[in-house]
Amino acid sequence: MARLIDISMPIRPDMAVFRGDPEVRVRAVHSLERGDPYNLSLLTMGSHTGTHLDPPAHFVAGGRTVDQLDLELLNGPCQVVRVPDSAPVVGVSDVARIPPGTERVLFRTSNSARWASDDRFFSHYVALAPDAVPALVDSGIRLVGIDALSIERDLTGTFPVHRALLGKGIVILEGTRLAEVPEGPYELECLPLRIVQGDGAPARAVLRSA
Repeated sequence: MARLIDISMPIRPDMAVFRGDPEVRVRAVHSLERGDPYNLSLLTMGSHTGTHLDPPAHFVAGGRTVDQLDLELLNGPCQVVRVPDSAPVVGVSDVARIPPGTERVLFRTSNSARWASDDRFFSHYVALAPDAVPALVDSGIRLVGIDALSIERDLTGTFPVHRALLGKGIVILEGTRLAEVPEGPYELECLPLRIVQGDGAPARAVLRSA
């Protein structure tokens, strides 16, 4: 029988965030323990916290914001591609293994095993290689995801991978947890927060197995 696999990062205080991003804070505004009639919390976090979606507006002036994305794009058939644990990047050869006609792809790398054993931020994560971007664009992919808090590891501050993908309208899903997900076809169900004019949004993402 089909089952749902939650590939989202739990949101909690002190969780890993990308360096420079706001930390997650949760403060009780009303509390049953204090004698209030109900529990209610104040949440403070960045728009790219945990498992989150990057719309074009993240890097493209005038690009679509997260609330303008077509939900049909974010939900539907998806391919999980297993990148060898020894691979330092998601390269051209990994993109070449995406089945023809695929519109949504998630790359499972050695990042997932690291998240499973230690949920602290690590800077030397596996990311999409810049030279693999043209092949990904040419493949017809409309949504690409990865098990890192960023799809690229750029030391120049120019973010060429983000700019190239988002500039072509390819939506990016970052911060997925795929340690328990074998390679193969799935149905992706991804619903980001509907933030008006949002440059990004945390999302609950699950895979439905065949």
